[in-house]
Amino acid sequence: MNESLAYGAPGVAPRDRTHTLFGQTMGYVAVTTGFFALGAYLGRNLSEGWAFVWFIVAFACLIGMNFAVRRSTGLSVVLLLVVGTALGLAMAPLLTYYAATNPQALWQAGGATALFIAGFGAAGYATRRDLSRLARLCFWALIALIIFGIVLIFVHIPHGSLIYSVLGLVIFAGLVMFDFQRLRRTKNIEAAPLLAASIFLDALNVFLFFLRIFARGNN
Repeated sequence: MNESLAYGAPGVAPRDRTHTLFGQTMGYVAVTTGFFALGAYLGRNLSEGWAFVWFIVAFACLIGMNFAVRRSTGLSVVLLLVVGTALGLAMAPLLTYYAATNPQALWQAGGATALFIAGFGAAGYATRRDLSRLARLCFWALIALIIFGIVLIFVHIPHGSLIYSVLGLVIFAGLVMFDFQRLRRTKNIEAAPLLAASIFLDALNVFLFFLRIFARGNN
């Protein structure tokens, strides 16, 4: 009896911490998504010029989170919510445009994003194989995709937008799996805001790629 307690107790605590971290992280993701929606609503009449300003604000807050999380979890959570609101304000002109011209694409992209994150997130959370190498590959692939996106601005490539979006989804499938594996392996509960920021950004990018695809298909 004592032997079973001795071997059982250490196993319970890590599982409890993992479940607590998962719940807290996904709770932060949900709240951040709510603040994103609030920002998009408040910024529905903003000009496109303001989008750049709010992107800078969001980027600055993301950098600040990396320093704040070591000193104050509360401050990192506040910065996370500012990130969500700022990105909502930055994306407001685009979302308003689609809401007025192609609302079906918004709903389709939202549903597809939920299924995408749930599917690849579950796969990443469950896998035992170390996905660090995949994450590094996806990072460099993402850099290449950004360069490809810049090329598309100046050079017409047949079906270039579709290719760009599909490649983006492939890359973020790997990143989503890696982030959810980090969520399972991380033991530090204070890392929840940073993990939530990463997963939220994954979901936002996936949503934008799906939006390009569905908007193209509905035209």
